[in-house]
Amino acid sequence: MKHKTCNKVMVFGTFDIFHRGHENFLKQAREYGNFLIVVVARDKTVLAVKGKLPRNSEKARLQTIINNGLANEIILGGLTDKYKIIKKHQPDIICLGYDQQPFTEKLEEKLKEYKLKTKIIRLKPYYPKKYKTSFLLSFPRKRESRSKINKLQFLKK
Repeated sequence: MKHKTCNKVMVFGTFDIFHRGHENFLKQAREYGNFLIVVVARDKTVLAVKGKLPRNSEKARLQTIINNGLANEIILGGLTDKYKIIKKHQPDIICLGYDQQPFTEKLEEKLKEYKLKTKIIRLKPYYPKKYKTSFLLSFPRKRESRSKINKLQFLKK
């Protein structure tokens, strides 16, 4: 049951190659509250988790979410403690994607540690065989991708 009351909702994601699945994810999350915070994964975090940089920089991905207009607040994730942002914003609800795994294994433990009564909701997929970033990334890219040299330079920053 969805309660669109004075709930602060938080979601996390890479949002590379923003597509209808991402838009649906944000719309579903909005149904659970009246204030949506979107945390966009940092480039270094994506590289550490997925073994490669996203096609679009964190600033470009952040701007895409801003331009979308569904979120009330859009912020970049933390570079060190990935859970600190939850403690700072204290959401009533955290919505997770249907297949979202990174940093979820300790989520309930961290909420207890922070003495938060945040509810965790797993959202429904939106045509996952059609709108999944890993699937969309399998298509050839029109512009030049980041090289290994750029990745090494990026890590040294």
